[in-house]
Amino acid sequence: MSNYDPNNPQEQGGMPPLPPAYGNQGAYPQGQAPMPPAYGGMNAMPGSGYTPPAPMARPSAMDTAVKLMQAGGVLSILSLLATFLMMDTLRDEVTKQMKENDAGVSQSTIDAAVNVGLGVGILFGLLGAGLWFWMASANGKGKSWARIVATVFFVISLLSFLFSFSQTQPLISRVLSVLSILIGAAAMAMMWKKESSAYYNSMSAPKY
Repeated sequence: MSNYDPNNPQEQGGMPPLPPAYGNQGAYPQGQAPMPPAYGGMNAMPGSGYTPPAPMARPSAMDTAVKLMQAGGVLSILSLLATFLMMDTLRDEVTKQMKENDAGVSQSTIDAAVNVGLGVGILFGLLGAGLWFWMASANGKGKSWARIVATVFFVISLLSFLFSFSQTQPLISRVLSVLSILIGAAAMAMMWKKESSAYYNSMSAPKY
């Protein structure tokens, strides 16, 4: 007797049934790979960067120092203008000194010496004014090197001022020189105060 079962697909020559899918996992669309699960449910951290601290406000001592140095620049310009006003006095002084050294000196030689002296005075007057304003700007920004440079300039100016007493100068030139030294000394005192040093250190610190 035959054991043929018409309801058995294997007996009918068909394919065996596919195994059931594991769980409820469905088929992925063609060309799309499954995404890996997030580790521990961790979300992406929002972008964050280092925020540098706000720059230190300039203390009142430094404000005073900057104003003093700007005043020194203005004084240098006034000294330059005073040179033109003292042309006759300058010429008389040069003539006196040159005739004491050489009684037969010519007037053309005296005029040349006066012109050279005037040119040198203008050059140093403009240079001095420029240095005052440059130092006012750099020190106002808290540049540590500028404070050192300004200190060196002041020492040189002080030595030059002391040396000038060995020479004859018009009264107005002497007064302007004294004012310039007093302004420089006051600016130095302001720049080397404790709060000013803290400002220099803050502004000159490396920024990361």
